[in-house]
Amino acid sequence: MPDLRRVCVFCASSPGARPDYGAVATAVGQLLAAEGIGLVYGGGAVGLMGIVADAALGAGGEVIGVIPDDLFAREVGHGGVTDLRVVDSMHERKQLMFDLSDGFIALPGGLGTLEEMFEVLTWAQLGMHAKPIAVLDTAAYYRPLLGFLDQAVEERLVTPAHRAMLLEGDDPKGVLAAMRAYEPPTVAKWIDREDT
Repeated sequence: MPDLRRVCVFCASSPGARPDYGAVATAVGQLLAAEGIGLVYGGGAVGLMGIVADAALGAGGEVIGVIPDDLFAREVGHGGVTDLRVVDSMHERKQLMFDLSDGFIALPGGLGTLEEMFEVLTWAQLGMHAKPIAVLDTAAYYRPLLGFLDQAVEERLVTPAHRAMLLEGDDPKGVLAAMRAYEPPTVAKWIDREDT
């Protein structure tokens, strides 16, 4: 069972179209702080990033932001976090967020959120780590994506065990409980591979 000392939250630098998104970001920030779990995130002060950081800070939690220098102004780097690390590139940002974290939660987000989530999921599939990864499916935002992953399993392009690596739920407490109970599968990446 993973020891969740810090959890990385991937989420949007915009607030999104629904109040539900901001509400779940607030709930996640408060929950992590209440559980004594540090928050690692993209370092912004705006959108869902700012909301989750402010909620964790307001509840007395540790918040580490990681932001590339060229995005500092655009994403309005958060000057009030416990520790703001300004790095040189997106690659360095993602690697440092990974290194600092014991698990990952994706809140609603756009292309950057999806890319970050799928990168750590791919690394898990390849056996490069055994950290839990979850999506908070607020207002069914991720339902089409989760359905697509189910289709990839049906098409024999993703194994059921690898599909199950991506935990999911619509309740922050339930998702955190699933992450704490996570046991990584022991299965080869390949499907129908012929050994020669």
